[in-house]
Amino acid sequence: MRFDTKIGIVVRDDLAVWQKLNVTAFLASAVAGGVPEVMGEPYEDGSGNSYLPMFRQPVLVYAADPEALTRVHGRALAREMDIAVYIEDMFKTGNDQDNRNTVRAVTAEAMPLVGLAVYGARNAVDKILKGLPLHP
Repeated sequence: MRFDTKIGIVVRDDLAVWQKLNVTAFLASAVAGGVPEVMGEPYEDGSGNSYLPMFRQPVLVYAADPEALTRVHGRALAREMDIAVYIEDMFKTGNDQDNRNTVRAVTAEAMPLVGLAVYGARNAVDKILKGLPLHP
């Protein structure tokens, strides 16, 4: 099945593995929470146990160096896409309020990005992520 929309997550390629996973999880949760139409229906196994719903479409994860991540961020802002960001200083916080304060403390141009998620029309997301490799 081909979707008209796309979910792309970009993670800085020089992070520790635990950081990459953490950033990816947080950014995916932002898309799930911010764009309700991307969610599917709850799951149920053959024994009648219920499970939480997941995205109704694939999520593609890309790798980028800091410069490419900044470039993607600028493209996404210019196209006014739905974006989530994760910056370096968020590794030092322990809660949502401190994370928001950390992001609010820097301008878009000065963000020390370690990851971002973008959601929107497939063609627009493809143009924003053009040239990035899928994460290995």
